[in-house]
Amino acid sequence: MTDTQIFQTIATNLQFSVKQVAKAAELFDEGATIPFIARYRQEVTGGLDEVQLRTLRDELEFRRLMEQRRATILESIKKQDKLTPELEKSILEATDLTTLEDLYLPYKPKRKTRASVAIERGLEPLADLIWEQQTEQGEVEEIATPYIDSEKELPTIDDVLAGARDIVAERVSQHLEVRDMLRDQLRNFGSIISKKVDDSADEKKTYETYYDFNCKLKYLKPYQTLALDRGEREGILSVKLDIWEERTLEEIDTIIITNDDSIFVEELEDAIADAWKRLLYPSMSREIRSELSDAAGEHAISIFAENVRNLLLQPPFSTKMVMGIDPAYRTGCKVAVVDQTGAYMEGTTVFPTPPFSKIAEAKATLGKLIQKYNVELIAIGNGTGSRETELVVAELIGDMRAADPDLEIAYMVTSEAGASVYSASEEAREEFPDLDAPQRGNISIARRVQDPLAELVKIDPKSIGVGLYQHDVNQVKLMRSLGDVVESCVNHVGVNLNTASAALMAYVSGMSKTVAKKVVDHRSKIGKFENRDQLQDVPGVGPFRYQQAAGFLRIPESPNPLDNTAIHPESYEATEKLCARLGIDLKKLPDEKDTLPIKLQNLKTSELAKELEIGEPTLELIIENLLKPGRDPREDLPKPLLRQDVLKIEDLTEGTRLQGTVRNVVDFGAFVDIGVKVDGLLHISAMRADGKRVENVLDEVAVGDVIEVEVSTVDIQRQRIGLKRI
Repeated sequence: MTDTQIFQTIATNLQFSVKQVAKAAELFDEGATIPFIARYRQEVTGGLDEVQLRTLRDELEFRRLMEQRRATILESIKKQDKLTPELEKSILEATDLTTLEDLYLPYKPKRKTRASVAIERGLEPLADLIWEQQTEQGEVEEIATPYIDSEKELPTIDDVLAGARDIVAERVSQHLEVRDMLRDQLRNFGSIISKKVDDSADEKKTYETYYDFNCKLKYLKPYQTLALDRGEREGILSVKLDIWEERTLEEIDTIIITNDDSIFVEELEDAIADAWKRLLYPSMSREIRSELSDAAGEHAISIFAENVRNLLLQPPFSTKMVMGIDPAYRTGCKVAVVDQTGAYMEGTTVFPTPPFSKIAEAKATLGKLIQKYNVELIAIGNGTGSRETELVVAELIGDMRAADPDLEIAYMVTSEAGASVYSASEEAREEFPDLDAPQRGNISIARRVQDPLAELVKIDPKSIGVGLYQHDVNQVKLMRSLGDVVESCVNHVGVNLNTASAALMAYVSGMSKTVAKKVVDHRSKIGKFENRDQLQDVPGVGPFRYQQAAGFLRIPESPNPLDNTAIHPESYEATEKLCARLGIDLKKLPDEKDTLPIKLQNLKTSELAKELEIGEPTLELIIENLLKPGRDPREDLPKPLLRQDVLKIEDLTEGTRLQGTVRNVVDFGAFVDIGVKVDGLLHISAMRADGKRVENVLDEVAVGDVIEVEVSTVDIQRQRIGLKRI
């Protein structure tokens, strides 16, 4: 299949035009990034967005790999001198990988099998007679007798017939129609059954739901598949597929047995039964379970990726002086104050938690730091000791507000997942060589509420802790998906070229870890960049890399206000023409925010775009950025929930109403931080206030959402809270 044919197939599957697919493929092949294409090449691709482009990219890669596989298969069969015109036609017309591999199965080099041994012993002619079913006269034993040969380990008729049946059984197992039928039967009528392995240990009863579990495959949920897979891997569960065997054998008989008058019908039936039990059932079970696991993994990856996206795009508290606290028991709570730019000001350790419980001393120390630096927000990590630390902070805030009612200060509990990973990293050691790892970790906690995106990109996305079974899925696919998400978020927001870390800049379109490090090193030597063009002075940043990156980099200090917008340098000339035509002074752009909407309203974009010799999407991007130069898209989102007091689980009763922050979203619901030690579960069945059924949790809530909930159940002993949406 040529690229043109591939483009046609993809266009049909994704409902794009062939031109859109071809143009996008051309840009991919040139090395253009998806954020760049989605933002600056909409005229070329017909307006394809990032999601569509990633889907197209994945489909294009799959189709090209499939063509490579098709060529390999054809070459392999040719070398065996077994490629007939009919087989070649079937291989060339195969539209999916499963069919392609099924066609190759009889010719695939394989280890020695019972069938191959029988063929070596000369039994293939007898197997052909059984398989072709054209012999209607004579006795089976008479026809089999000439094949008896003790030297070939065929001393009896039974041995001869058993060998011939082995050959036939393998042919049955490789029969395309049989395999397709079995896939359909298993998918639609098969069940998955799990039992607890008798001597297995499951002290926490993690898999109790699956000790005696039976579910139709077509109703199996992705999280159930992943739980069964993990339970089986850990030796706690035995799992198998189940299907009505008698009916299945009848279906195979219908396909294979074409002449009931053949004297070999009984041998053929025995071969079919053997093929099912020994070859087909194990093979198809593995295939279907692999299919289920892959689908469940894809689903888990998509949820995890969406959770990471929502976490990374949390609105920043970039204008606040923040105190970060990393709670602990024996080693004490590490404290760090960072200013509005994230610069470390001062740190210490306090011991308000057991076994020391020096609460008064801790409050005094924290109070002095708050007053010294005018701290406005305290970020508490949600790890060990966070509950006790939260109580102390809430009491301190209460005391300070009682003394000064006008004091503006609040706290929030934030996920500390990955903070320890960052604190031990080379980047953290380079930035804070004189601090120990725990102290670096709570600086990360403080910074991640000031700018979640800038701080969390320093951490392996898998360690951020918002997902389900992320360590069980295909790690290559997971890392690619998460890389796509981080890249998308970073370029959506934009990056300050003069303050961004190398870790953040590495995700900018066209950049790499190596080049990002060179940019930071260059910045430290020459000082701040004054305009985007200076980026090309950095070794390794050639014209193409500059083209891909420039529009996503911001320089607030630049004398050209356009350098602090998402307008690409290649559109500066058109922007200047537009501003001259409308009487807009670019040098005073931020000061014209009141008059700009009037000047830019009611424009005939199609005519104006032609006049400026640009596309309409580019003109719309220019207008949007002139209206809001330097805008952070996260500013439009609701801020995270801040608290000044604290609740205990004992304070909750059925019917208690409160606000909570969604911390994690999974298939069966969402975990919500309502200000007590444990997160409450908002089950999918209670996710709509109107009681309507929810098909997709992500349609209702996202990580970081602040929602109104009502307590439906409280189990103090098991520390579990059930919630419902109001």
